[in-house]
Amino acid sequence: MALKVLFTGADGYVGALLGPYLLEKGIEAVGLDTGFYRKGWLYPTAAPRPAVITKDIRQVTVADLEGFDAVAHLAELSNDPLGQQSPGLTHEINHGGSMHLAEMARKAGAKRFVYMSSCSVYGVGQPEQILDETSPVNPQTAYAECKVKVEEDLTRRADSDFEPCFLRNATAYGASPRQRFDIVLNDLCGLAWTTNKITLQSDGSPWRPLVHALDMCQAVWRSLTAPADAIRGQAYNVGSNDQNYRVIEIARIVADSFPGCELEVGQPSADNRSYRVNFDKIQRVLPEFRCEWTAEKGARQMRQVFERIAMTPEEFRAEPYTRLKMLMRLRASKLLDDKLFWANPMVEAVA
Repeated sequence: MALKVLFTGADGYVGALLGPYLLEKGIEAVGLDTGFYRKGWLYPTAAPRPAVITKDIRQVTVADLEGFDAVAHLAELSNDPLGQQSPGLTHEINHGGSMHLAEMARKAGAKRFVYMSSCSVYGVGQPEQILDETSPVNPQTAYAECKVKVEEDLTRRADSDFEPCFLRNATAYGASPRQRFDIVLNDLCGLAWTTNKITLQSDGSPWRPLVHALDMCQAVWRSLTAPADAIRGQAYNVGSNDQNYRVIEIARIVADSFPGCELEVGQPSADNRSYRVNFDKIQRVLPEFRCEWTAEKGARQMRQVFERIAMTPEEFRAEPYTRLKMLMRLRASKLLDDKLFWANPMVEAVA
């Protein structure tokens, strides 16, 4: 029988790719998403799409999860600027909501729980330090703090009947129908296409590990199908050692991929988040995992997408492709309440 998996964040940046990916691998995948970003669809695709349940993770019940073998959990408030707008609400959704979802999954008999964590849990590394899963966590934002708390709480719940694992993803990049332009490589590609100029707001010296969204999907799939003893209670970085970049290096890669693009470098920034990450452990936990993408290949992919859809500056700046902009618009329009629940059922139905 096919593995039956519920994956949250189905209408998000990675989720829009993960659904078709899992279906193509023979997994019976069903999505769940509250629908904040459904307005944004950057380009059409013929990829098969799974059924999607419209529901907030804070409201999921045992009945919603009955019959599923596993849960892959992607759905949270998704970046640092968004989380810092309302740290208390971020903790309520990202920590509290995730723990509620995990408890409902456990009670429903969904044994495996693949949690999308983040390399941001490491926070700030020393200049010559390369961080691995044994390094102390040092979260700098509410978003990263919640990742650490979920990992800690779910690790304590791991047993023979519940198999959580934690994918500490590097910073995502690459094309998706539910595009995001509020992450570094994608943002720089959008600027290069629409303005022919990249202006860094810093000197570009901080380190960022990168991973393509499709390689994240591969890691989820392999985590869902790996032997239980290999993944149960394990945290592992998702990416590759050759994709630790300084921001200036990412900018140069993007500028080189968009002919005629100028690059201007700024002054050192007060933002002290900088870390390099070791990705050896994932090779031991998931021996067949290999990143199939590089930053160069990802930048070329983005340029090709922009060319095919003739992307305009207005599309690049559109609210659905920047998470904070979209949520602020929904709240300002009274479509969402202060807790980010839909204001009434009719709004949910037409979102």
